[in-house]
This record gives sequence, C-alpha cells and structure tokens, in this order.
Amino acid sequence: MALYLIGLGLENEKDITLKGLEKIKISKIVYLENYTSKLQCSVKDLEKLYEKKIILASRNFIEGKSKDIIERARKENISILILGDIFSATTHISMFHEAKKNKVDVEVINNASILTAIGIIGLELYKFGRVASIPFDNNKIKTPIEILKENQKLNLHTLFLLDLDNERKKYLTIQETIEYLLRNKIKKETRAVACARIGCRDYKIKSGTLEELMNLDYGKPPCCLVIPAKKLHFIEEEMLQEWR
Repeated sequence: MALYLIGLGLENEKDITLKGLEKIKISKIVYLENYTSKLQCSVKDLEKLYEKKIILASRNFIEGKSKDIIERARKENISILILGDIFSATTHISMFHEAKKNKVDVEVINNASILTAIGIIGLELYKFGRVASIPFDNNKIKTPIEILKENQKLNLHTLFLLDLDNERKKYLTIQETIEYLLRNKIKKETRAVACARIGCRDYKIKSGTLEELMNLDYGKPPCCLVIPAKKLHFIEEEMLQEWR
C-alpha cells in the first residue's frame, strides 16, 4: 500500500503520464488538490478518462488532514492529483517529508510545471533567479519587489506567479500585477513578458514594456509575468521580438 503524489501537467486530463494513470487505477481513494493552479478541464473529464471517482480537496483539507491521509495510506493506496508538478508548492513537499518520516511508502510521479514550461518564451531557464508570488492583498507586500531587485543585480530573469482562489473563482490579473509593480516604483518602461495558460494549446504570450502590456486582453487564467534580465543573449532578444 502507498501514497501516490501525481502531477497532472498544465492543460487537461490527457496530460497525465502513463505511470500516473497506472497508479490512479490501483488507488482506493483519489483526491484532487484545487488550489495551486487552475484546472483547464472539468473534474468529470478527469473521472471519465481515469475511471475513478475524484474528491476535490482544498488547501485546508490537504494541510489539515495530511497526517490522516498518510496513515490511511499504510492500509490502502491513495492518490493525490496535483496540478502541474508535485514540488512546485511547499504543501506537497511537507506531505512527502511527513510520509517518509513516518515510514509510509510514498511515490512521486512528476509532470510538466510552469517552472519549466515558461521556457517557451525564449529566455534561458538556467538564467532565472528566485521566483516570486504576488498575493491578492499586496498593498504592504514588498518581498516580490525585493526578489526582483536581487535578481536584477545578478542579471537574472524574474518569474512572478499570480495569486488565485479556485473556490471563489478569483484570479490576480496581469493588469493588477503591473499596477502593483508601478505602485512600487518599477518604471513603466521596464520590459516584461505577460503569459496566460502556458502549457495549453490556447496559450498567450506578449512582450513589451509594462505600459504596453497593461491594456492587452489575455483571456482566461492562470497568468504569470516575467521581467527579463537586462543583458540578454541574442536569441533571447530575438524571441522577445517574436512575442511583441
């Protein structure tokens, strides 16, 4: 018996790996955490392909019932489906650590993550610095700005992940993110890349200054924003021109 932490990828039910699908099939209980990203298909679509009843699990449930889930996995197979990849969120690292500490068999099945899929914009992945998350209530939040400035000193790209709340259907927008940056004295002439639905067929990528990106329509969430390093490789420069 085991606990399976299974990445779902970034688009729909078909992004599951064969290994992940195999583990779902042998699981007694299948949870879907629905707070780290936005599912681009319905739960029914997942259930139809996976041929399993799926239980939606909030952050409070996963974090509050973590020990109970792990203990139950001693007696029966349990799968937790995670949007994107497993370890993009600290909640899942904590659960993995807890299972290992309590000697419960735990298996990880990785998948695509925004942290790697962002490479589509053409900026070299190994030149990204610390990732920053921007919350909804950000009037007094300075950490993302501090991370940006630290990355800029090292000539590194900065990826901003935008807050979301699936239960309330609330998603931080590109416009709200740019407003936050401008409010914190980041110049409107700063170059950036705005992205929506990376990893999906209908993804959208636009590059330009913060001022230029402010008034564009990006469609459905989830979104993210990248501020490139100041010195770029010529191929990076050419790719940013492609997305203008």
